[in-house]
Amino acid sequence: MNLSLRDIMRLGGSALVTQPLRSFLTALGIAIGVAAVVLLTSIGAGVNRFVLEEFSQFGTNIIGINPGRTTTHGTSIGIFGNTRPLTLDDAAALRRIPQVDAMVPVVQGNAEIEALGKQRRTTVYGAGYQMPQALRFEVASGRFLPPDDPRAARPFAVLGSTLQRELFGDTNPLGEHIRVGGYRFQVIGTMQSKGQLLGIDLDDSLFIPTARALELFNRDSLMEVDVIYKEGASADEVVAAVKRILTARHGREDFTITTQQQMMDVLSSVLDVLTFAVAALGGISLLVGGVGILTIMIIGVTERTGEVGLLRALGAYRSHVLLLFLGEAMVLSAAGGLAGLVIGVGGAQLLHLAVPALPVHVSWLYVAAAETVAVIIGLAAGIYPARRAARLDPVEALRTE
Repeated sequence: MNLSLRDIMRLGGSALVTQPLRSFLTALGIAIGVAAVVLLTSIGAGVNRFVLEEFSQFGTNIIGINPGRTTTHGTSIGIFGNTRPLTLDDAAALRRIPQVDAMVPVVQGNAEIEALGKQRRTTVYGAGYQMPQALRFEVASGRFLPPDDPRAARPFAVLGSTLQRELFGDTNPLGEHIRVGGYRFQVIGTMQSKGQLLGIDLDDSLFIPTARALELFNRDSLMEVDVIYKEGASADEVVAAVKRILTARHGREDFTITTQQQMMDVLSSVLDVLTFAVAALGGISLLVGGVGILTIMIIGVTERTGEVGLLRALGAYRSHVLLLFLGEAMVLSAAGGLAGLVIGVGGAQLLHLAVPALPVHVSWLYVAAAETVAVIIGLAAGIYPARRAARLDPVEALRTE
């Protein structure tokens, strides 16, 4: 007896059709697993894209310099190991690097602000006049901090959009005076809404000159210096120039340099690992579905022993029986996988419509991987039952009828 692939497929299909409820429940296990993988990875990929977009909204040509080193090596050098402050003079020296387009010395703290009889505690940034250029932050009215002498900056202040609304309402704040931690400042501008960056609300903030912030918070060191280099310039060359200038000024490398690209690479790798971990959790459901296929196929072999014996008696080879049962397992897993893809993709879109704030992005790489894994699991689950059926003795199998 020479069974063609078409005959084997017809036999396998008829077996699935004659047991519709069993076939449906078996495929359902795989469908739930695939749907879980697609849905969870869509949320993970959406969060990944959201965080990277949030982080890159200020551009990718930023280099941050912080006082102190984040790496440790060698032995203690006692009092000679003290970290020198990162000063306004250091920041001014970095501005002379040819590739530098903007430089922003930053100090951050929290202070109580008083205006028109209202009080509000919020974040205060000591910043340079190039901060809007560096962070792509637009002025709504008035102007940003002027390019004063860093050591003798005038007591000017710029309000974030939320802070302006809370303190002044519909009143024009330009020219008004406010008190910040006991110091008097004149409002010269307001900023357009920028939103939040990784939980930091830039709209509910006050911006004052860096030197004034150092005095306000009683600090002798900047928290950070952000250097924005020109488009097309080499980040490595700028980093080397920054390192050379600061090492010459401090006598040693007691600072940490981090490029925006390094931060984004680290973030991306961490988020990719999290997305993979979420996919692995969803994959557990696929394994459960595979166990379901294995169980049903073993039961099917037991119930169809007589059918197998008849096929073998009519001349079917063991390979034909093996292909018959493997084909059934693969069809069940593939059909369940396709149904799971529809459920998962549709569920992700519905979830985004129901909760617009939740970032959802369907990763077609994970979609293809989920379907492939579903078919492989179905194939693996069908191997044992198929081999068991193929090894049945024809005579003994016919006696079961």
